[in-house]
Amino acid sequence: MFNLFSLFKKDKIWDFKGGIHPPEMKLQSSRTPMRIAQLPDEVIIPIHQHLGVPGQLCVSVGEHVLKGQPLTRGVGRTLPVHASISGTVTAIEPFPSTHPSGLPEIAVRIQSDGKDEWREQFPLVDYQSQSKEVLLTRIHEAGIAGLGGAGFPTATKLKGGGNLIKTLIINAAECEPYITADDRLMQEHADEVIAGCQVLIHLLSPDEVLIGIEDNKPEAIESLKHALSTVPDEKRIFIRVIPTKYPSGGAKQLTKILTGKEVPSGGRSSDIGVLMQNVGTVVAIKRAIIDDEPLIERVVTVTGNGAKTPGNFWVRLGTPIYSLLKQAGFVAGSEQMVIMGGPLMGFTLPDLNAPVVKITNCLLIPSAEEMDTDNLEEACIRCGHCVDACPSGLLPQQLYWFSKGKEHEKAQQHNLFDCIECGACAFVCPSNIPLVQYYRQEKAEIREIDADAKRAAEAKARFEAKKIRMEREKLEREARHQRAAVKLDDKDHGEVQSALSRVKAKQSIGKIISVKAGEEPDNAAAIAARKKRKEEVRAKQAAKLAQQKALETSSENVASKNEDADPRKAAVAAALARVKAKKAQQAQTEATTNKAPAQHAKAEEVDPRKAAVAAAIARVKAKKETQQTQSTVDEAPEQHAKAEKVDPRKAAVAAAIARVKAKKEAQQTQSTVDETPEQHAKAEEVDPRKAAVAAAIARVKAKKEAQQTQSTVDEAPEQHAKAEEVDPRKAAVAAAIARVKAKKEAQQTQSTVDETPEQHAKGEEVDPRKAAVAAAIARVKAKKEAEQRRAKEEVTLD
Repeated sequence: MFNLFSLFKKDKIWDFKGGIHPPEMKLQSSRTPMRIAQLPDEVIIPIHQHLGVPGQLCVSVGEHVLKGQPLTRGVGRTLPVHASISGTVTAIEPFPSTHPSGLPEIAVRIQSDGKDEWREQFPLVDYQSQSKEVLLTRIHEAGIAGLGGAGFPTATKLKGGGNLIKTLIINAAECEPYITADDRLMQEHADEVIAGCQVLIHLLSPDEVLIGIEDNKPEAIESLKHALSTVPDEKRIFIRVIPTKYPSGGAKQLTKILTGKEVPSGGRSSDIGVLMQNVGTVVAIKRAIIDDEPLIERVVTVTGNGAKTPGNFWVRLGTPIYSLLKQAGFVAGSEQMVIMGGPLMGFTLPDLNAPVVKITNCLLIPSAEEMDTDNLEEACIRCGHCVDACPSGLLPQQLYWFSKGKEHEKAQQHNLFDCIECGACAFVCPSNIPLVQYYRQEKAEIREIDADAKRAAEAKARFEAKKIRMEREKLEREARHQRAAVKLDDKDHGEVQSALSRVKAKQSIGKIISVKAGEEPDNAAAIAARKKRKEEVRAKQAAKLAQQKALETSSENVASKNEDADPRKAAVAAALARVKAKKAQQAQTEATTNKAPAQHAKAEEVDPRKAAVAAAIARVKAKKETQQTQSTVDEAPEQHAKAEKVDPRKAAVAAAIARVKAKKEAQQTQSTVDETPEQHAKAEEVDPRKAAVAAAIARVKAKKEAQQTQSTVDEAPEQHAKAEEVDPRKAAVAAAIARVKAKKEAQQTQSTVDETPEQHAKGEEVDPRKAAVAAAIARVKAKKEAEQRRAKEEVTLD
């Protein structure tokens, strides 16, 4: 009972929903034996003849190639193409493609040498001893793709099946009208079909192999049964004859007819344990494995009322279509069209110079009556005939509206990509609407949108990855900085400070001192410069003291000589003394002015920082002396009361001498103050940092107004260290302000000295002689005290 049920199940066939019965028109070519097309003088072989990307060229222009030699290299799903004739590569250039668009594609042009010489071949009769990997590699290197029209790489399809394949279906239905290529192939090469099935059994190990063939091919059925009877040991190959119905040759439809299983929407037949191969592909597999022949030729049906001798031809790939059509008696007309494929699923060729490729199974040359092209497209009347005819169970009417209205999401929701583009809906449409054309256009647009979205997603992913990488690098940099910023202990801090002090000492000398390891630096130049500065200061002090003693001695002598003289003569002598003193002062001023540049140059050589400090101290001392002079003048009335007993003649002489000294000191102070800004400006040119230090020291001393001069001088190094942190721009502004203030104070001092004679004149109303004597004595004492303090301060600085 179980055996009877198994036999019944194997012979059972199912039906699919929809389908149509168009005129077959197969007898025009099916009754004529296959012919071998003439060897072309030139072939044009496109490098892209399958689904996927093209391979890499491995030949060049001018190279001689043999029949079966690979022209490209293929990896993965990329298949190679081979030379279909022997000859010379004349060009590698774009050429019109065998496509509805006719857009050019890269092709290899080979000029035949007439020898048709094969490359070296390695037949493999005992293929059962080889592993599956070796056989799959051989199929891939042979460049075999699906010859039923899809062009999917066969080796990739076989690998994807794996060990899950339970049923192998050989598609021999060939349901498209006019096409008889598979029919004649089975009639004349049935033994190769069975041999190819055995190779696939070795590769896939299926439970059964079902050859599905329509009942309108009786000669092919008999040939297959006869070939199968020659291999009695093979018990897994079965021939299934199915009713003639379009499109029973579709993959999903034939699977449903032979197994009763339906391929899920968006899925593949391998998901339900079924794998399908075209009968022409099976013969190509046999020749690649056993005969070592790559895919360089195929059977092409040339038919239609436009062909005088229709039939099937073995055609080399790359043969120009126009050349093949001439062998079938085709004569080109003014409006004659040529369709590649069947009348329902084919397309019109835009250029007859395009070559024959791997998916070229039929060239239809219809007459005007056959195509009935006068029918114009009309509006949809919602009759529903297309729904009844659709073999995939879709709603062609709704898909038409969605495609026309660019409603891509709704079209996808209604399973647009399940459409096999069989053309049954367009065949039954009373409004002559080319529905398949709308579906193809909508599919292309959706694929383009998906490709753009994929590229945008990849770009976004790259951008996010870049942001993450940059953030990671930022964190790594911060971590490195934190590891490098180690806190110093007291010992390390002391070493750093000592190093900084050594650097400052080198800069103060004005040149870089090179110190070698294990040797002490040579400080002779620095010591000599320091001694020289000390000697200059001492010489200045001695000269000032000598000049002061000389003035005092001359004053006493003049006063003693003129004690008994006439007051008028004393006045004349005092006037002469003033003139001489003024001349001597002018001469000394000129000499000092001439020596100033040289002294300034020497000062620059010594140290610009110390020059700035000396300038600040000079300004402080000038201000202090001015204050003391003012207080002396203010105390003149009190001293005048005490000096009433002094001789009037001596008082006049003393007053004259005092005025000369006061004027001289004021001029020296003015010249010192005027020279100080120039020296400071020159010092600024040396180094902006040093100028900032000098300006800071000047501001500190100006604020204290020359109080506690000794303590200020002692604290100068500490203030200098703090002043280094001051901004150089702010320091420069402060230095300019300090110079303006110093100049203003010097001018005030000068005006105060000039006003002394006027004040003295006012004091004469009380007793001019006594007031003059008191003022002179006060100025002399003030000058002595100032010089003594200055000498002490300079000694302390050294």
